[in-house]
Amino acid sequence: MLHPADAHHGVVFLRTGLSNGRERLINARYANVSTTELCTVLGEADTGSVATIEHLMAALSGLGIDNVLAEIDGPEMPILDGSAGCFVDAIVSAGIVRQEASRRYLKILRPVRINHGRGYSELRPADRGFRLDVEIDFDSAVIGRQRKVVDLDAAVFRNEICRARTFGFMRDVEKLRGMGLALGSSLDNSIAIADDGIVNPEGLRYGDEFVRHKLLDAVGDLALAGFALQGEYRSYCAGHRMNVAVLDALFSDRANYAIIDSLAPRREYGYAEVAAGAAAPAYAPDLT
Repeated sequence: MLHPADAHHGVVFLRTGLSNGRERLINARYANVSTTELCTVLGEADTGSVATIEHLMAALSGLGIDNVLAEIDGPEMPILDGSAGCFVDAIVSAGIVRQEASRRYLKILRPVRINHGRGYSELRPADRGFRLDVEIDFDSAVIGRQRKVVDLDAAVFRNEICRARTFGFMRDVEKLRGMGLALGSSLDNSIAIADDGIVNPEGLRYGDEFVRHKLLDAVGDLALAGFALQGEYRSYCAGHRMNVAVLDALFSDRANYAIIDSLAPRREYGYAEVAAGAAAPAYAPDLT
């Protein structure tokens, strides 16, 4: 359940359904990330956590929405179709409200880079906007090397990024399920890759859907900065861990960034309910 929130509230998860009827509020900030193994997890399992938050966070960030209370009664966000598209559809259906408050941006002042093996992720200064330059390189003839560069705004996110699905290799499925992971994975919510091609009968939504989904994940993870970013993000063979790590490196030195105010209004959106498997009807708030 997604609820409107006041200006400067930020994105906060309300985790309900805990033992003894407890509830927990978890701010969607990089410092609250506990795991990035296969997805991004906020909070701790013993006190309340929410997993796979990156697709919702990408939808909010991609649409320019800053203030939301996301209520969830289980340990993981619905995977839906494996993309952010269903979240986007529900949010747009509910409607977006412009708030009479200045919007805060996090402006990158100095380059910050994280290296891991052959991969890297970095944040760099830019005069305006937020550019993402994401490149992947898999030892698989089905994927190979792909690169996608976008100047992020709501139209670009909706038209080019939000419907790119998560993906995985068939050879890893049994191993993961033996570890108690990927139990809900299916052709309805992910792209399955065999040695000789795509298993999904409908094929790909885009010729470069793999890198588009990695870019989607980056948008969601980087939204954990807590502010809209002004700068450029570049990565090569990165993932959730490196997306979050570059934020940690950025915030480790106050000289790396500045928080600036803009007169552009902030946005929130109306009541929206997203059901597992499909976007449920959404109803805008009564503004009379």
